[in-house]
Amino acid sequence: MKRWLAFVPLLVLLALAGLFAGYALKRDPRVQPHALVGKPAPALSLPELTTGTATAIRMPGQGPILVNFFASWCAPCEVEHPQLMALKAQGVKVVGVAYKDAPANTQAFLTRLGDPFALKLVDRDGRAGLEFGVTGVPETYLVGSDGVIIAKHTGPLTPDAAEDLLKKAK
Repeated sequence: MKRWLAFVPLLVLLALAGLFAGYALKRDPRVQPHALVGKPAPALSLPELTTGTATAIRMPGQGPILVNFFASWCAPCEVEHPQLMALKAQGVKVVGVAYKDAPANTQAFLTRLGDPFALKLVDRDGRAGLEFGVTGVPETYLVGSDGVIIAKHTGPLTPDAAEDLLKKAK
């Protein structure tokens, strides 16, 4: 009888593993949470990269903008950077939010690759990322002139993804 008691923790562990495996097999990994789409963008102020002045993320009345969460330590952020530079060349306003990154590292990143942002903000502790629902960088949000989030793109922006986001702004 005492031998069977030794196997109880193993049986419980196997049962839990089966439950988690069953959940994982039914879950679509491509589904990304878009909880804030259709809702107002969080009204937050963050320090501006070069001056440290508290600045609002939203720029009401300035037309649709893209809010891009990025970091100097993020390899996919480097991959998407040329697309952000192309958007700047097209006149698209992009607000860059340096997510959990040291300002000196962010500035070095932008000096090396170019600065595509109309406004550069620092989210050192990740608070703004939590408010926006960031699951990882890079993530880009399309915010309408009324301050409502129109769309969200997770991962590096490609030319097609950027075009899709901009179509939704119209």
